[in-house]
Amino acid sequence: MGDLPGVKSAYELAMERLSKSDTGADRPLSAEKKGRLAEIDRLYKGKLAEREIFLKQQLDKALAAGDADELGKIQRQMAAEKTRIEEERESAKDAVRKS
Repeated sequence: MGDLPGVKSAYELAMERLSKSDTGADRPLSAEKKGRLAEIDRLYKGKLAEREIFLKQQLDKALAAGDADELGKIQRQMAAEKTRIEEERESAKDAVRKS
């Protein structure tokens, strides 16, 4: 089907619609926005490191106590915290890109 002139695949059509709906995709970022994006990355990298240090300490305590239930709970919390912080970071960066 892709060999016929004028006939587009479903993928090509979807990509065209996506590019039309994403109006800011073609604009290059200003130096100010790039700086703000870098600052957001630094801020959230610090937040993530802080949470990882705290939870690692909790993990070590649970490991030393041999508390398997607490160990699993902390590991799940670590994963959830990482996901939450990464989502917050991307949300903040999207706001800068769209401004």
